Amino acid sequence: MEIKSIQNFNTINSVALISMSIWGYIDTDSVTALIPGFFGIILFGLGALLNIEKFVKISAHLIVLFTLIILGALCFQVLPGVIERGGIGLIRVVIMIASSSIAMILFIKSFIDNRKSS
Repeated sequence: MEIKSIQNFNTINSVALISMSIWGYIDTDSVTALIPGFFGIILFGLGALLNIEKFVKISAHLIVLFTLIILGALCFQVLPGVIERGGIGLIRVVIMIASSSIAMILFIKSFIDNRKSS
C-alpha cells in the first residue's frame, strides 16, 4: 500500500471525526463532543506532512498513535455512556469508531507490507 492510499484513508477518518464531532456538538451543546474533532484536525495536518519526504516516517507513526488514542477513548470512555443513552449519538460514535478502526487496520497492514518489502 502506498503513501497516497494511507493519506486517503487518513483524510476519510479525519473528515468523519470532524463532521461527527461538530454534529455531536450541535446536537448536545457539549464542548466535550468536539474532542474527536480536534483529533481529526491533528490527523488531517499530519496527513498533509506525508507529502514531504523527510516527514513521511514520523508523520505516519504519529498518525497511527493519534488514531489509536482516539479509537481507545471512543471505545472505552464514550461508547459505554452512549450505549446507555442510546439515540442518534450512538450512530455518531459507531461511525467514528468504524472509520478509526478501518484506518488503523490499513495503517498496520501498510507498515507490515513496507517492512516485508525492505
